Amino acid sequence: MQSSSATDHNAEAQAIWDAFNAGHPIRPPVALGTATQFFIYNDDLNPGGAVDWERYCTDADTMLDFQLRAAAWRAEHIAPFCDDPVGMPPNREAWLVRIDLQNFDEAAHLGAPVLFLPGQVPDTPPILAGDRKHALFDTSLPDPLTGGWYRRAHEMLERWHERLAGQPEHLGWPVRIDPFGWWSGGPLTLAVTLRGHELFTDFYEDPEYVRSLLDYLTEVTIARVRAHARFFGLPDPPDSLWFADDNLSLLSVKMAREFMLPVYRKMKAEMTTAEYVKIHLCGDATRHFGWLHDEVGVNDFETGFPVDHGRLRRELGSNVTIHGGPTVMILRDGSPDDVRAESGRILDSGVCGGGRFVLREANNLAPRTPAANLAAMYETARDWRGYHA
Repeated sequence: MQSSSATDHNAEAQAIWDAFNAGHPIRPPVALGTATQFFIYNDDLNPGGAVDWERYCTDADTMLDFQLRAAAWRAEHIAPFCDDPVGMPPNREAWLVRIDLQNFDEAAHLGAPVLFLPGQVPDTPPILAGDRKHALFDTSLPDPLTGGWYRRAHEMLERWHERLAGQPEHLGWPVRIDPFGWWSGGPLTLAVTLRGHELFTDFYEDPEYVRSLLDYLTEVTIARVRAHARFFGLPDPPDSLWFADDNLSLLSVKMAREFMLPVYRKMKAEMTTAEYVKIHLCGDATRHFGWLHDEVGVNDFETGFPVDHGRLRRELGSNVTIHGGPTVMILRDGSPDDVRAESGRILDSGVCGGGRFVLREANNLAPRTPAANLAAMYETARDWRGYHA
C-alpha cells in the first residue's frame, strides 16, 4: 500500500505529464535518466561490485535479476525526485526489461570483440584501424538477427522467456520484455568506433572511403532495425524513429551536411513511416539542430552540454521538444544551492517558451549523485511559475 505522500506525488506527476502531452503544461516535467552504470556502481544496490559488467552482459539470469532489482530501487529512490510514479513501474503497467546491449552491440554485430576492462563500461577496439580500413567490404553483410553479438542476445532472450513463463510478476507487477535491436547509436558514431579517430583524417584524405563506409553501415543498420521490428511484431518499417549520433559534435556544419544529411534522410525514409523523429546528441552539437529539424524532420532533441538553452529555443521555435538541464557534474559534485541556481537559470532562459521543455540531467545521471541535489532540481521545477506568473 502506498503512503499518502507517494499517492500525492503520483497524482501530481500524472497530471504534469497529461498536461504536457495535451499541450497545456502546468510546469516543466522532470525526468531522470539512469543508465546501467548508475546501478552497477551503486554501493547500496550492488555492494562490493558483486555484479560486474562481464557477468551482467553475458549471463541472462544475472541481467534479468539485476534489471528488476534496479527498476524497483529506482521506483523507491529516484522516482520521488522526478515525475515518475513512486513505488511502481514508470509506465504504471509493468516492469520493463530489455536485453541490454549497452553501446557495443552495433560494432560487435560487425565482428568487433567486446572488452570488459576493470572499472570501465564494456567497449570494443577499432577493427578497421590502419591498413584494415577496407576489411568490412570484403565480407558479407551480417545476419540482421543473429550476426555477431546478436546471436548471444537472442539466446539470452530465449532464457528470459523461459524464466518469465514461471515468474511473470515482480513485487506484484507484471514483467514485460521490451524489444531490442531496433535502435541505433548512429552511423557516424559506429564508423568512429570501428575505424578509430583515423576516420577524421579520412574525411580529408579519402572522402570516398568515408562515404562508402557510411553507406555500408547505414545498410547494415536498416536491415537490422527492420528485421528486429518484424521479429518483435512491430510495424515494418517502425512508426517511430529515435536514434543518436554523438560524434556529430566533432564535425562542422558544412561537413555534417555534406556527409551525414544524405545518410539521415535515407535512414528516415527506410526506417520509419513517421514524419517527425527524435534524436539524442551529447556534446556541443546544437549548431546542427537547425538543419536536422528543417531537413531531416527532427522535432524532439535530447541535449547534453554545453547548451545555450534560450538561444536554442529561439532558433528552433516553440513547437520543438527539448530535453536538457544541469550537467551531470553539477548534479554530482555541486551543492543543492548550485543545482537550484543552475536549474532556475535554465528554466528562466526562454527554453520553456511554447511549453515543450523537459527538465532532466544533461545527460544520464552519474553514479553516486547525491539525493539532495536531485531534490533541489525537482523542487526548483515544482516552484517555477513561468507558465502562470
